[in-house]
Amino acid sequence: MNSNEVLQKDVQEAIKWEPLLHAAEIGVTAQDGVVTLSGTVDSYIKKSEAEHATKNVPGVKAIVEDINVKFVLSDIKDDTDIAIEALNNLSSSWAVPKDKVKIKVENGWVTLEGIVFWNYEKQGAYQAVRGVSGVTGITNRILIKSGSHDEIETRRIEDALSRCSSLNGLDIRVKVAGHSVTLSGHVHFLFQKDEAERVAWNAPGVWNVDNELGVQYKVQKWLGEINF
Repeated sequence: MNSNEVLQKDVQEAIKWEPLLHAAEIGVTAQDGVVTLSGTVDSYIKKSEAEHATKNVPGVKAIVEDINVKFVLSDIKDDTDIAIEALNNLSSSWAVPKDKVKIKVENGWVTLEGIVFWNYEKQGAYQAVRGVSGVTGITNRILIKSGSHDEIETRRIEDALSRCSSLNGLDIRVKVAGHSVTLSGHVHFLFQKDEAERVAWNAPGVWNVDNELGVQYKVQKWLGEINF
């Protein structure tokens, strides 16, 4: 098999390995590291899990996601019921500050808005809503405005990246301007790009992270390293 066929098979196996996705009919194509996911699933959380499983496969540089969510008749909810369940989940989540996140639901699509201090709070809101039955998609427009007025130190972010076992020794450059952090350079896997962004968001005072990291897959062979 050529490299595209190998990557396609690896992604297919990774998706099938996830318990939620055993019976899901998800099509996979691969072209030079760009993986396209297609098909139909019966919940948004399955769509999200398929993307997450794909990111962890070596060789994946980018994902084109074209999966549709189509519910069985018993799972169809009106927007009011979705909004009520979503609000209850937000209220019970330890990661989401009270009364800081508002939602809008239109034809099953949930939009999150508000202002929080930390990225984990923004991501916590997404996690709280993604499992709600009837949700067809989520737009996360929550803004981050840290209460910290400390100057962001480039060196502290660089040290945090180097302490992360999956990122240590990688070509990641950090640039700070005001409350914004820009990451540039290269990583070997798509999940490392996400992890570097997560680490950068943990710095006090960060309002925005511009992730410009490229993915340069590396294969270890007995004759040395081969980059793609």
